[in-house]
Amino acid sequence: MPFNSPVPQLSRLGPGLVLSVAATGLAFAIHTVLPAVPAMTLAVALGLLSANIPGTAVLTAGRARPGLDFAGKHLMRAGIVLLGLKVSMGDVLGLGWLALLLIAGVVLVSFAGTYGLARLLRLPGEAALLIATGFSICGASAIGAMAAVRRIRHQDTVLPVALVTLCGTLAIGALPLLMHPLGLSPEQFGAWTGASVHDVGQVVATAQTAGTSALAIAVVVKLTRVVLLAPIAATAGLHQRILHLRERANGVADESGSRDGRFPPIVPLFVVGFLAMVAVRSLGWAPPAALEIAAAVQDILLATALFGLGSAVRIRTLIHTGGRAVLVALGSWLLIASLGLGAALIMIR
Repeated sequence: MPFNSPVPQLSRLGPGLVLSVAATGLAFAIHTVLPAVPAMTLAVALGLLSANIPGTAVLTAGRARPGLDFAGKHLMRAGIVLLGLKVSMGDVLGLGWLALLLIAGVVLVSFAGTYGLARLLRLPGEAALLIATGFSICGASAIGAMAAVRRIRHQDTVLPVALVTLCGTLAIGALPLLMHPLGLSPEQFGAWTGASVHDVGQVVATAQTAGTSALAIAVVVKLTRVVLLAPIAATAGLHQRILHLRERANGVADESGSRDGRFPPIVPLFVVGFLAMVAVRSLGWAPPAALEIAAAVQDILLATALFGLGSAVRIRTLIHTGGRAVLVALGSWLLIASLGLGAALIMIR
């Protein structure tokens, strides 16, 4: 039987994929009972538990690891493609140019501020880039896209994904408590949530505490941030290609490129797919029933991917190596929350 035949591949990936799907089902079941807790957060939490409980740690580190890594990488990319079907450019442009400029400013300043803080605390460049991307744009999805563009190893995305998910979960509890002390209207609170909370599911969980008007504007503002995933990924890809050319010209071994000498892509194929889905949604080519199904599939794919990533985080290793990264994450969380609040107050008076 050939080595690349489907049967050996299935036997290698099967245990991890089955475990990921089962954990995703459990996450959604718990979410049904406790709607305030996003399924994505639960998926990461279950992954963390599976990696650190003696009974399952051996499985996640051994036989199930190939399938878990496959879920964390490839199912994440499939989920990013379907995320595009949630973005309507009509809704985004309906915010007005002032709001669009403010949201773009929040993303760019929080990206630069987080990256600068990470480098100040001497985090490696790749970790700094991934944390900045995840916190400023759209959480784990953005981290997956940036890792693909920069050809960052899959295992190096685990800690940034865990941090952005956990900090987004903090926002679900913290932001609603600040709404009344800050004197925010529901619309202002929704804009603040959309501009500063990381994952779409976390935005929904946070904003819905202030009612439907807050939720409506929160989702549009958040998806406006999601749109910026494509140009930022393209910029990172272009920078990577320039580095590739310089290293080749200087005769330096290029670890970012492939062994056959091909250039790394400026925009990965799945980001192109994301843009195509944005176009499909914006042009009204997808019926409402198809959008609902795609949204459900996207949630399942991302939850399965997040379980796979969470299952690679060892708490003991995190404590010894992730202290500075945790400080960067908390600093970034406070930065984007402050910037988002200022933008919300200007957008909605």
